[in-house]
Order: sequence, then C-alpha cells, then structure tokens
Amino acid sequence: MRRYPILCLGTAAALAYAQPSWANAIYVSNEKDNTVTVVDSATMEVVKTINVGQRPRGITISHDGKHLYVCASDDDTVEVIDTATHEIIGSLPSGPDPELFVLSPDGKTLYVANEDDNLVTVIDVEKGSLITEIPVGVEPEGMGISPDGKTMVNTSETTNMAHFIDTSTHEIVNNVLVDARPRFAEFKPDGSEAWITSEIGGTVSVVDNATREVKKKITFEIQGIRSEAIQPVGLRISADGKKAYVALGPANRVAVVNTETYEVEKYILVGQRVWQLAFTPDGKYIISTNGLSNDITFIDTATDEPIKSVTVGAMPWGVVVAPN
Repeated sequence: MRRYPILCLGTAAALAYAQPSWANAIYVSNEKDNTVTVVDSATMEVVKTINVGQRPRGITISHDGKHLYVCASDDDTVEVIDTATHEIIGSLPSGPDPELFVLSPDGKTLYVANEDDNLVTVIDVEKGSLITEIPVGVEPEGMGISPDGKTMVNTSETTNMAHFIDTSTHEIVNNVLVDARPRFAEFKPDGSEAWITSEIGGTVSVVDNATREVKKKITFEIQGIRSEAIQPVGLRISADGKKAYVALGPANRVAVVNTETYEVEKYILVGQRVWQLAFTPDGKYIISTNGLSNDITFIDTATDEPIKSVTVGAMPWGVVVAPN
C-alpha cells in the first residue's frame, strides 16, 4: 500500500508552476493498469500517462484546475496530483475503499464514499484533514451535491437508498428508496431535482428536492438489447438543465433524456461497457469512458452523435475535464 504525506494544499498551490499549454485537459482514471490518461480536448489526442495508486476510480479536479483528486480504491486513499507537473504531491485521509466523491461548490470540502465501511468521509481539502465520518447504508458509492452546497446525496448500493445529508450538520435528513443498486447521483442545475441511477433496477429515479419523494422513474428500451444488459450508471445533466445523459453500462449506449418530459430522445452507440461521463466546460462535448474497449468517446452535444473515440489505459472508469 502506497502512502504519501498529507499536504496543506493552500501552501502547495502557491508553489505550482504554470499550467500546461493545452486547454481543458481531460483526465481519465484507468482502474486496471493504475494510471490516469491525460487527453488534450482540442486535438482529442493522448498527451500524458500518469502512474497512480491501485484501482483508480473516482476522479475530480479543484475548481481552479490546479489539483486533481483520484480515488486509489485499493490503497484506501485519495491521491492529490499537481496538474502543472503531473506529480503526486500528497494524499487525503479518505477511509477504506474510496469509490466516488464530490467536491463542494466552494471547493473547500470533499465528500468521499467509502464502500467497505459504509461511511461518507468529509475532508477539508485546504488543510488535508478529516472533518467527520457519516454512517450511511451498505456499500455507498454515488455522490452528488446541490448547487447551493447545502445538501449532499449518497447512494448505497445494497440498501437501495439515496441518503440526503445536510452539509451544515452532517446528518441524514431523508432516506429515499430507489431501485436496485443505485450508482450515481446528480442534481439539476437549479437544484430542484436529484437524479439517481439504478444499475440493476435499470432505471433513473427523479427525486423532488423539496419533498424528497420520487416523482418519476425513467426506464430504457433498446431494440436488440436484453433488458438486464441495460444498466444505468454514470449520469450528467447539461448546464442549461434541458438534457440528461445516462451511461447504460453493457448496453454500450448513452441515453439522451429530455429533463422536462422525462422521455428518452436518443440512444448513442459508444464503446463497450460505458461507465462515466463528463462535459467539456463549453458544453460542446460530453465524454464517455468505455471500460471494456479501453477508450473514451467524444459526443457532440449539438447533434448527439459520437465523433471520435480515443484509446486510453486499461479499463477506463472515471473522467473529469479541467475548467477554463
């Protein structure tokens, strides 16, 4: 198990070099070969491979783009990477088996799902210190946070619940039952709804954030694909709140859902076993990670057509794009 000293990131930021010349770098965690692939969003070409800890999955970036955070799940740590040098400069106290996490809107707090001990770990990223641990359901994974930062959602895969947590008290205020094996949570940009994917249930539950009740369940049907192979996992909602993109796992498709009518408008064929998704900052593209074909796919959001696939590392899982 690799360990790095916990770093005061406020100090480290002052020591960072100038950012690399390419714009909006895309970072892809590859859980099989313990790497992060860096892709230039302008040329859609691989520019760098970073060696990281064991079984990297969740990946996100600081709001200023200076630090990349990677869940090294089998090392029980969150590694911190300087995006200027691509060097690991520290680690954060994540708890065992960190899977996914979400960064608060102010960029100061990281909320980490620890699958093995049924906790959400709350971390002060500037101090590199543990704030608290929140007991949740069995096998927590999905993490989402409201745009105002007041509510955090964790999904527990075995309990089949979405836990709504008050970020000021770190207490669960609502438990919402969803379908089997919830994997991801995403709030609409206006904070009115939380969308929860259920991998085995094959649905997306739309939860009203005011009443904390499921107001709609979205289902998927693809001609020629068995229903059990349609497994919603990653999900992202466009900045204007009009479209949701849902990764459908072994169905090898990304579904495009109208967020007003809750109707599926299109299925986009990508690589094999699509896992997670990320928008470029301008919203022009959404990128999928395709775990079994070892590539990512760029999708044009104006046409909802795939335009290019890029080979990355072995079993790509998470993806994040550097901010402007």
